[in-house]
Amino acid sequence: MNASPYLQLGVALGLGLLVGMQRERTERSVAGVRTFPLITMFGAVCALLAQGFGGWVLAAGMVALAGLVVTGNLAKQKAGDLDPGTTTEFAAVLMFAVGALTTHNLSVAVIVGGVAALLLHLKAEMHRIVTAFGDREVRAIMQFVLLTLVILPVLPNQTYGPYAVLNPFKAWLMVVLIVGLSLCGYVAFKLLGARRGTLVAGLLGGLVSSTATTVSFARHSRQGSDGVPLFATIILLASTVLYARVLALLGAVAAPVFAQLAPPLACMLLVMVLLSTITFFAGRQKATTPVEPENPAQLKSALIFGALYAVVLLLVAAANDHFGQAGIYVVAFLSGLTDMDAITLSTSQLAAGNQVAASTAWRAVLLASMANMVFKMAMIAALGTRALFLRVGAAFAVALVAGGAILWWWPV
Repeated sequence: MNASPYLQLGVALGLGLLVGMQRERTERSVAGVRTFPLITMFGAVCALLAQGFGGWVLAAGMVALAGLVVTGNLAKQKAGDLDPGTTTEFAAVLMFAVGALTTHNLSVAVIVGGVAALLLHLKAEMHRIVTAFGDREVRAIMQFVLLTLVILPVLPNQTYGPYAVLNPFKAWLMVVLIVGLSLCGYVAFKLLGARRGTLVAGLLGGLVSSTATTVSFARHSRQGSDGVPLFATIILLASTVLYARVLALLGAVAAPVFAQLAPPLACMLLVMVLLSTITFFAGRQKATTPVEPENPAQLKSALIFGALYAVVLLLVAAANDHFGQAGIYVVAFLSGLTDMDAITLSTSQLAAGNQVAASTAWRAVLLASMANMVFKMAMIAALGTRALFLRVGAAFAVALVAGGAILWWWPV
């Protein structure tokens, strides 16, 4: 980004003031609202001089700043502060570099300076987040790093097998997408633990696994009938989030045909929102503590989903080749009984590659979601109480009728 030296110095001044104001409120003994603007402008001036006299000017400026920071820290210790810390000092060095960067790439310098100010300002919030994490949460994040940064890059990015649909890299990328989405819900569950309630239980349950949420609260309903209205609301909220999750996956995997896939599924989402809202206000009770979900980033679970996704993708391609739309719908119904992600990703990926019609893809996804409702009703009947089954079953029956109407009357 080309800019005049005056603009570069002005941006350096502004970024320095931004960070300086934040440091002035927390740590003023080393650098504050006046010192940080001087540091960033000093970096910009050194970079401008380096263009004519060589890079040694910039290096000398950095050394001089480091000397001043060390001197300031020594003075701070002599004044009786035995724990001076390093955040402000490192921020000073970083902002010198940001000032210099304004002469090279102004937009990047603005981004780096803004992020630095934000990180400094969010100290308490970031410490609170880290404190809320335990060994399980850290392990989940590290396992996600393993899935994403270690396994994914080494997989071959080419197709194998019949129908040219099995690509190890793309298949594992879908695993990373699903695990990442579920991990967001898992982390949010831990961070919002102190403010758990009906809405949190349902929304996060749907983000992690609506089926697991249904099974958990169906079992809870046998402990007493008082919580049945609340458990019904949570199950419906989780099933509502399922459709939002499906739309998010379609947007990520099948962006070129998203406009064709999304409208009927969005209508189904609106139906579920309406049913959840009615159930929520009809059975409002005190908040509940949701059942803690399992770690979604376990390698075993990722491998199982990867294998399931590959099998469903191959079955959909084979069914489309041999039986046309009817074959795809059969696969979608059977797959959707226990898992929505695999059929959603497989059909949307084929639709994006023009291997399956978009109208067939969204109908398969909607049919799979309806099969998933049937499975949940069976789980509630087997594990929960009759009262819970009647409440959730009535709402699901309305949703199934709405889904059938969309399948029948929606234009091809």
